Amino acid sequence: MLYTVKQLADLAGVSRRTLHYYDEIGLLHPSSVGENGYRYYDEEAVLRLQQILFFRELGFSLDDIRDIVDQAEFDVLQALRAHKQALRDQVDRLNSLIHTIDKTMSHLKGEIAMNADEMFQGFTEEEEKHYAQLASERYDPQIVKASYRRWNNYSAEKKAQIKAEGGEIYRDLIALIDQDPASAEVQQVIARWHQNLRYFYEPTIEILRGLGQGYVEDPAFATVFEKMHPNLPEFLRDAIAYYCEEIVVAA
Repeated sequence: MLYTVKQLADLAGVSRRTLHYYDEIGLLHPSSVGENGYRYYDEEAVLRLQQILFFRELGFSLDDIRDIVDQAEFDVLQALRAHKQALRDQVDRLNSLIHTIDKTMSHLKGEIAMNADEMFQGFTEEEEKHYAQLASERYDPQIVKASYRRWNNYSAEKKAQIKAEGGEIYRDLIALIDQDPASAEVQQVIARWHQNLRYFYEPTIEILRGLGQGYVEDPAFATVFEKMHPNLPEFLRDAIAYYCEEIVVAA
């Protein structure tokens, strides 16, 4: 069966403009073009689009997706198995976060007692990887690859140290959340946050600013930070913005 652009867009839940763009960048060409100029997609193209959307769901850039699916040895079944496992991993992490939320609610009700480490269960390492992903999507796709390579070169002890530092940074920021984001105390913690990011990649000023905005505008970030403290996304954004301005002035 052949599908027109409109039919395939409706089936996949994407816009026709998206399919045209995928064609322009060589990611998904129509299987044929009729004499009337209509583009048609066959089952092979439909499966390729499914792979594209799976990879997008997992955070890959369009350039990286094209490189992957264009490989001669690309195996759809193997890719589907990998997608399935990745989604299961996401489900496990979300379940961990849900469990942390439930425990925190019980803690606030006085039903159980939680220590600080338990309150941040399910956050830190995945959060930092998401930082790299967001930065790469907005600025440079190579950041993700470099970040993962750098992370995988650390020892288990080093990874534990980085995670512990990340958790401590957010706890310290929450403790200062009633202060002016431009205060010396807050800015010292933001400087530590900046250094912690360097374990993964070297962020430019533009990336730091973009992350600050992303903590408020990106639902994935905002939701996580709001669970830690309702005002944390905006507090982080303002503190990071001031930090970046000071770096520019100092330069």
